[in-house]
Amino acid sequence: MSERTPGLDVVVTSLASDAHTWNLVYLQLVLEELGHRVVNVGACVPDELLVDECVQCAPDLVVVSSVNGHGFHDGTRVIAALRARPGLAATAVVIGGKLGTGGVDGARERAARLVAAGYDAVFEDGTGLAAFRTFLTQLQAGVRV
Repeated sequence: MSERTPGLDVVVTSLASDAHTWNLVYLQLVLEELGHRVVNVGACVPDELLVDECVQCAPDLVVVSSVNGHGFHDGTRVIAALRARPGLAATAVVIGGKLGTGGVDGARERAARLVAAGYDAVFEDGTGLAAFRTFLTQLQAGVRV
């Protein structure tokens, strides 16, 4: 039996309407550099595929990234699907990137609504990685919130 190495098991994904991949590769590299294990599901991920992948992987964290500006709308639907599965209800899930098409206008309201919908944290475009890295330090492998 091998011991699990420190670090989190993380699923990185975009949303069904988002074809961008550079953001996912960047997040994967950042997470791996910090010692976490990453499954990159890719771009244009249908909700059902993401849920199935998360059920199979049982990650410590799901990172949803959006570049196309539809993150708020698609992300609201995705978190409902993830939280509806008993095995994922307590899994840490965050969303970040370009979550709306109106720029910074409405960013606080979007973030509050996404947290109310079930996300553990929201990292709006332009906030940098410091807050995300701080969030990661608060998580423990195998512990559900």
